[in-house]
Amino acid sequence: MTKSELINLLSRKQKHLSNADIEAAVNIILMRMEEELAKGGRVEIRDFGAFSLRFRAARIGRNPKTGEAIAMKQTHSVHFKMGANLKKRVDESSSQYKIKKL
Repeated sequence: MTKSELINLLSRKQKHLSNADIEAAVNIILMRMEEELAKGGRVEIRDFGAFSLRFRAARIGRNPKTGEAIAMKQTHSVHFKMGANLKKRVDESSSQYKIKKL
């Protein structure tokens, strides 16, 4: 689902709100989540999951095409840990929907 699909879905379910108001609300929520993560914080949505940062130390990587060594800087990446209810729902629906296996 994309952000625009989410906005359209909410617009159909909340007919008393304008599309612009729903779009503004979604943008504010996402912006606030970004701000909290950028400050090194954690975002938890009860029964859905939690977003946090993971540190990746500087290291030497390789260009897969040429094999050349490349110095990679330290970085932080966003990590998502799903909540118990989401995990249960995904596990239960895996037989109903085709979910790609990694």
